[in-house]
Amino acid sequence: MGDAGRPPRTSPEEGPGAGAYAGLGLQFAISILVFLWLGQWLDRRLGTGPILLIVCVFVGAAAAFYSIYRKLMAMQQREEQAKRERTGR
Repeated sequence: MGDAGRPPRTSPEEGPGAGAYAGLGLQFAISILVFLWLGQWLDRRLGTGPILLIVCVFVGAAAAFYSIYRKLMAMQQREEQAKRERTGR
């Protein structure tokens, strides 16, 4: 099977592909689901109602946002550095 009809692969100099961004979304969703499960488990274990569930979901979302922010900033820095190297500045 040939590569006819497929878009060309991106090189490292062109920046991250769609897969990298899809991975960030998947990481975000999984983080929230894990913290949701943790909150439910803690609420059942301690008998506290939905309090810990809500707290854990917000903590999970905050942690996911922070992690995604750090990864996006690192990707942006690598892109800028590659661009500077290509232009010779």
